[in-house]
Amino acid sequence: MRQRTLTLGLILAARTLLAQEAVNRDSILAGQSPAFAITPPVSGNAWIDLRQNAKPGAVQSVPDWVEAVTFIPPDAQTNAAAPGVFRIRLARPGGHASVLFFRLFFNDQTSARPEIVAWDESGSELLRSGPLGTGIDLESSESVMIPMHGITTIDVEVPGDGNSVRGAYLEWMSSSEMVHPPSAGSQDVIPEPFAATLALHAPAQDSEEFGAVTASLSADLIRIGSTASEAAAFEFGLESQPLLALITFEIASPRIDSPPEVIANGENVGIVSLVLPGLADPGYRGEMRNIVSQMQFQYTGWLRAQKIVPVSALHAGTNDITIINGPNAASAVIRATQIQLKYLWDKSDYILKPDR
Repeated sequence: MRQRTLTLGLILAARTLLAQEAVNRDSILAGQSPAFAITPPVSGNAWIDLRQNAKPGAVQSVPDWVEAVTFIPPDAQTNAAAPGVFRIRLARPGGHASVLFFRLFFNDQTSARPEIVAWDESGSELLRSGPLGTGIDLESSESVMIPMHGITTIDVEVPGDGNSVRGAYLEWMSSSEMVHPPSAGSQDVIPEPFAATLALHAPAQDSEEFGAVTASLSADLIRIGSTASEAAAFEFGLESQPLLALITFEIASPRIDSPPEVIANGENVGIVSLVLPGLADPGYRGEMRNIVSQMQFQYTGWLRAQKIVPVSALHAGTNDITIINGPNAASAVIRATQIQLKYLWDKSDYILKPDR
């Protein structure tokens, strides 16, 4: 595969089309930008760094189906509401690839929620995602699947100067016949690159299956911090003490070495387990501090978190569950918080082992 390099120096001048330009081998041989280097081929995916504060001369590898990347700053003089636009021109690779997975990494600000817009060669708008994110004011990411029939250009429109956008991960998806249980919605059975789990949804109502009761504690977005006043508190009633209890939720922008803790009826029952994707996932973001010799990592997206609650910490009647962020973690947001309770049923599988 022929390879390009992508330069990320942003030059703010009086022109309208600036920054981030993909340069191919032919242009280098023709005498343009001889400082660009050709790097070895990569697979049918691409990480496009859209940060505007990259060091001058910084380069990155892109496959040859990424033809060009440019940034069009907003024209505030003509239209105060005009967005900045990252424009990515693409060519379909060989084979049967027809759907593009597009994951955008950005600071999820209410005033700067980005949109993804797809265009054909004539400049007609074919698809628009609508505003991405939920306005949680944290580093996050959102994904869309784009049918690439006739599409040649994808824009990322973002209010303001575009500095809230960090990058984009693109991968061509192949299709095949898939079977799945009806209980899993069809929109949730498409595995995303690097993902370890499917998206979590809070149940609309309590349900019981094979002796296990699933109940929503809250479907809302709830911000949590590392102090008691910043914890998320839930109250629920139990008719009887269960045999096993499991708390599950999703968390945005967690520090993976300092996950949240769960407190049940005043007893700290320990930290949650985070279901982590592969380390190649671009969602991992490192952070170095002067007094710490080891890099610490935050995941800029949503992760599933789970915690088994000792049944000794629960009782019949009213119970309280509190979720507090790890002691070294900054603010985070949780959603789709739910609890599962396991009870005996007529086909329970258990073994009685006599004492010896």
